[in-house]
Amino acid sequence: MKNKTTLLFLVTALLVLLLGVFFGLFASLQYVLPDFLKESIPFNKMRPLHATTVISWIVLCATGSIYFFISKMENFSFKLQKTHLVIFLLTGIGIYSSFFFGKMEGREYLAFTPILTIPILIGWLLFGINYFRTIRKSVVNWPVYYWMWGTGIVFMIYHLCEAHFWLIPSFRAHFIKDTIVQWKSYGSFVGSWNMLVYGIAIYVMSKIKKDESSARGKKVFFFYFLGLTNLMLGWAHHTYIIPTQPWIRYLAYAVSMTEWILLIHIIYYWKKSLTKKEKQENSMAYSFLMAADFWVFLNLIVALLISIPVINLFTHGTHITVAHSMGTTIGINTSILFASLFFIVSKLQGKKIVFDKLKKTYYLFNGSLILFFGVLLFAGTKKGNWMYFSEGTSFSMMQESLYFTYIAFFVFGIVLVTAISIIAITLLKSLLRVLK
Repeated sequence: MKNKTTLLFLVTALLVLLLGVFFGLFASLQYVLPDFLKESIPFNKMRPLHATTVISWIVLCATGSIYFFISKMENFSFKLQKTHLVIFLLTGIGIYSSFFFGKMEGREYLAFTPILTIPILIGWLLFGINYFRTIRKSVVNWPVYYWMWGTGIVFMIYHLCEAHFWLIPSFRAHFIKDTIVQWKSYGSFVGSWNMLVYGIAIYVMSKIKKDESSARGKKVFFFYFLGLTNLMLGWAHHTYIIPTQPWIRYLAYAVSMTEWILLIHIIYYWKKSLTKKEKQENSMAYSFLMAADFWVFLNLIVALLISIPVINLFTHGTHITVAHSMGTTIGINTSILFASLFFIVSKLQGKKIVFDKLKKTYYLFNGSLILFFGVLLFAGTKKGNWMYFSEGTSFSMMQESLYFTYIAFFVFGIVLVTAISIIAITLLKSLLRVLK
């Protein structure tokens, strides 16, 4: 393959994934052994290291996949793509340096020093210029995935800027406004990368089916506008506990119920339309798309419940929120990105990675994630009960009561990390063989 930069994006993404899951495993061990790495990487550093690294996996893999899908078109700029990769790699080094040297002046997903957001924005601008210049001149009557990718890029740039409004002193002086915009920007930030990832899912499905009609129908464009509405408004269900106008809460609740239901519908009918041959020819990509569909369904149930204002009051800030996040980033996003990578590898090598070779690992991945997910729900329920119904019980007593739950959390985490590592290393070896 002439364009090695695209593969370097994907190789870097897989290396980052391996690093991210081990940060997560170490963070879970710190629940059981609070003194583990306390002097070098305490929990207040380990958590943002894990979160930032896993987000980087999603962004890098989605970006690399999109570059792969459009790089053969006319007007694609390999120079812009290379510059984008170099900027992201240098920024990644800067982010890890920021964490290890204690320069953590940022917030939540972007806890590193805010100055590093500038090169990240430059990278996204280069990606956007390259993307729109290529697609605008090469494609007529865009299928839905091109709209989704373009929307994701534009909104990612906007919400990265919005997430840093707090740096303006006059803005930061208003606590409620500052908090709402912070949560809004991060909710829409997630919605932006979901646009990229879900677009990749629809692209891979249409190519496996060898039928573009599934990416051009009224149903998928309705899904696109529904996802766009979610991106712009669904964040508000995170702000129930903040004094805002009631109509914002009602609208957020209505919007947050919709997007995943339609995605389940699209994948379900795509699955029904496939022939046995089409499934076998793309067995790994097909299997991980089915896994994503399962996790969409499971996560939808949790999302429906925690979006109800009364329930949200008890679950907000507990491990139930973490379970919802893990179900989304691992169960849905990572499954779709694995499907994309297996699809890409099959195109590059001209041969398929047979499902039977990774069958046990595939089931280990989903089985351990279910147990991991369940433990988090249990721990979150216990904490919610402690916050509102356990008078006279200290935080340390509540934590001690969860000791064996945290042990289970760590054990299932080991199994999950093992499964993810086997899959990632299998893909990594395949990509490195092509790079040679």
